[in-house]
Amino acid sequence: MSTMAEDPRHDGGEDGGGNTAGDRVRDRDGDRAERLVRLGQPPRDWRELLRKALWIGIWLVFLNSPFLDLLSGEHSTAGTAGGWLGLTVFVGLYLALVSREMGPRAFPRWLIHGIIAALGALAVLLTLTLGSHWVGLFVYVSVACGLALPLRAAYWAVPGTTVLMALVVAYVDLDQLSSMVLLTLLIGFAMTSVSQLVRTTIELRRARATVARLAANEERLRLARDLHDLLGHSLSLITLKSELAGRMLPAHPDKAAQQVADIESVSRQALVDVREAVSGYRRPRLAEELAGAQVALAAAGVTADLPAEPALDGVPEERESALAWALREAVTNVVRHSGARRCAVSLIRRQTLDGPVLELSVEDDGPGGTSGAAGGGSGGGHGNGLTGLTERLQKVGGSLETGRVGRTGQPGRTGRAAGSGYRLVARVPAGVPQEAAGGTDAAGDAVGSGT
Repeated sequence: MSTMAEDPRHDGGEDGGGNTAGDRVRDRDGDRAERLVRLGQPPRDWRELLRKALWIGIWLVFLNSPFLDLLSGEHSTAGTAGGWLGLTVFVGLYLALVSREMGPRAFPRWLIHGIIAALGALAVLLTLTLGSHWVGLFVYVSVACGLALPLRAAYWAVPGTTVLMALVVAYVDLDQLSSMVLLTLLIGFAMTSVSQLVRTTIELRRARATVARLAANEERLRLARDLHDLLGHSLSLITLKSELAGRMLPAHPDKAAQQVADIESVSRQALVDVREAVSGYRRPRLAEELAGAQVALAAAGVTADLPAEPALDGVPEERESALAWALREAVTNVVRHSGARRCAVSLIRRQTLDGPVLELSVEDDGPGGTSGAAGGGSGGGHGNGLTGLTERLQKVGGSLETGRVGRTGQPGRTGRAAGSGYRLVARVPAGVPQEAAGGTDAAGDAVGSGT
């Protein structure tokens, strides 16, 4: 049967190569992302390395004045050589600091402080010895402070660099003082914003990776719960019917053939359920699980006392699904472990202090030598099934209770004498009952009754 989701026309159309419009948009977005400079990450190829180098190198424009000063020939040979050496060291330290700081792993704190101190010392030395053309070096010192230092430290280092520059400029060329003070302050504080952007980008990328890992773990847990609940029930029923068919085969081949047909039906349904669970669309319905419980209990020779078709008006689908899983798990464990002769299921609306709840109760009369209806552990301890079931109910605001039941029918402590039976109670919040219960925590209205 065709659905809207399966019709490619509802996904924006399809081109001749089988790609939908949505795919083409995602491809364009991916191509655009490939062309962007990735902050806080090393370059992936030479093109990205070139883009990063251009992004950093364009800000070396303030070095044009020292560069032209060295080419002018106004200094002695020793002065020019010292100028080239000092400029090379300055640019090398600056680029090393900036390029490393823009990557995922910055320099150690002590090395950052040492590089900034060296840049400041070179700026002072070169400006005092070679003249006012070298004042622009203080802009790079301010950039290094704003980019590499923590925010609080940068708020002090940038003005400190500006004050140092002002003192040097006052000595070499007072006319540049006002313009250079403003430029050094603005660029330094602007780089603090760039630094915060880079750090935030790195943190967001790490957080996204963490969320992806958590989502993968949650999906694995969901699959584990679904496969346990689906296959545990179906395989138990297949085992019972196989044993029954084996006993019937010599004397009653027609009845054995019917059991084999039932096995085929259950196995096919199990396959469908597993596929739906893997796809994430599996939401069992309570009415279906009640019918399945009837079949499973009858095959195990357990007298079933089940409610009629439940009235679930106002109950959200996810809460009904949680109760359906609870019923499946409880019936599976009754069949597997309890050794019971009778199993009673009830579904009741109750009014509590926290509001109306829908309560599912599954009770057997078996000795439950290992686990009874609780399953999964000696003495009623929780196994994988009940652990997953508890998680399902908690996700929809519900709760789970399990324990021995005394001969009087009252819940007792886990580990009571054999023969007392076992009870599993699952509760989920419900809508306002059609007929409000008379009092808080009262018996409530029976949604379905087996009596």
